[in-house]
Amino acid sequence: MVGGGWPSADVRHELHEEAVEIIRALFEGGHVNRRGQHFDVESARLRDPPDQPPPIGIAVSGERSCSLAGRLADLVIATEPKAGLLDAFDRHGGQGKPRVGQLPVCYDTDRNTAIKRAHAQFRWFGNGWKVNSELPHPDAFESATQFVTPDDVAASIPCGDDPEDFVEAVRPYAEASFTEIALVQIGGESQPQYLDWSAKTLLPALHDALN
Repeated sequence: MVGGGWPSADVRHELHEEAVEIIRALFEGGHVNRRGQHFDVESARLRDPPDQPPPIGIAVSGERSCSLAGRLADLVIATEPKAGLLDAFDRHGGQGKPRVGQLPVCYDTDRNTAIKRAHAQFRWFGNGWKVNSELPHPDAFESATQFVTPDDVAASIPCGDDPEDFVEAVRPYAEASFTEIALVQIGGESQPQYLDWSAKTLLPALHDALN
């Protein structure tokens, strides 16, 4: 820890790299012993490891994280449709691996209700991942988002039930050559309705518009 507070970016990347290496070793089976710069592991093992280890994805926002993901991840995750992130991922060994774009959405038959929910639960998204990754604790999110308005949220997150709004939000990711788009519905109580609408309306609209 730097100065007793939040770790520096370099330290966070070191922590992340060591953690990924430990997780991979655990999924390989047997006991894991490791003395690292940040983690010490003594005779750790998974009690019931899966026959096929799950793929490990690493989220990226810049060159350093793209380097980490290219070397160590099975897939890359980004919350911004920036082709440059994928280029950097490829340069560091990620070529041919899946690339996932993650996009929050807020479905509701009443658009104002959707905007209100998105503002209450997800207004931090508008600050961008680099800002959010630097915030040291939950209280900092409250401070960082105190001036984010419902209109700001509606401009950055598709809200309501017009499939065209969702298609236009997804389009930049498709154009940047992401191979998968993960749409994250905001609001747990609305998941069943969102999934039903997605199957009947959104997925056909995406297929027609992007293929």
